[in-house]
Amino acid sequence: MQIQFLGTGAGMPSKERNTSSIAFKLLEERGSIWLFDCGEATQHQILHTSIKPRKIDKIFITHLHGDHIFGLPGFLSSRSFLGGEGLLTIYGPAGLKQWIEQTLQLSKTHLTYPVEFVEVTEGIIFEDEKFTVHALPLQHVVPCFGYRIEQKPMQGELLIKKALAYGVPKGPLLGKLKAGHSVQLEDGTIVESSDVTSPPQQGFTVAILGDTKYCENSIRLAQNADVMVHEATFDHSTIELAAQYGHATNTEAAKIAKKAQAKHLLLNHISARFLKHDLIPFLEEAKAIFENSYLANDFSQYEWRKNELMEIE
Repeated sequence: MQIQFLGTGAGMPSKERNTSSIAFKLLEERGSIWLFDCGEATQHQILHTSIKPRKIDKIFITHLHGDHIFGLPGFLSSRSFLGGEGLLTIYGPAGLKQWIEQTLQLSKTHLTYPVEFVEVTEGIIFEDEKFTVHALPLQHVVPCFGYRIEQKPMQGELLIKKALAYGVPKGPLLGKLKAGHSVQLEDGTIVESSDVTSPPQQGFTVAILGDTKYCENSIRLAQNADVMVHEATFDHSTIELAAQYGHATNTEAAKIAKKAQAKHLLLNHISARFLKHDLIPFLEEAKAIFENSYLANDFSQYEWRKNELMEIE
């Protein structure tokens, strides 16, 4: 799993930071990419990455402020021009479907692929054999949701030497054992998958939180998460201003990560008031509370592999 930030700014785009959008790359796990928010010019940001728009099959919108959705019409149109044909599912608060459909209708935009809309409410909003996505409301000035993505335990690795020792021939029976099924050999012997595979591997958990001030639901969504993405529009010196606008500070995000016992915190949605030289003390404030804090920039990319988070240069 990889997380790439396409936009890490708050409100308006700046020269350093575009508006909010996060690519959640599940190419190894599902062969697809999920997008969280789609701020203005997201499709332009994608041009500077290896992301193929047709690989994006789910978009999760946290709330309906422009810096989180104004990139949607352009992206949806470009996905058609670039060969997108598969189903795209868009999750978001009430009103999102109406806004998108009216925009496409009035602009005479035709899509070459089907779009499914899911109106987000509290609880499980998606589940299949590999992943579960939970949503909870946060505390912003408009309805806003945070998302918790849980990868289900993965089948253990096939111990080939052990399987061959049991008399399993090379071929399709090995694949069945790897998939968790028992097999019967020609002599009638039953070989159980658990006999020739390592124990199931624990999946990862990622919490992606939308615009919000400090709230308990953020802690709930990030509980024991491997990676937590949280907004940090302001710093500790402007904590009162942050609350007025329904936003959080760097130190509040760090406190949430600490209370949730998350493993890593990625700070994004940074106000343009913070210049490059401000960002070192900005990050240090967060790290003083939660050591494993990182400041995301546009195009920052992180990989979760073998239970470790690594930044990809």
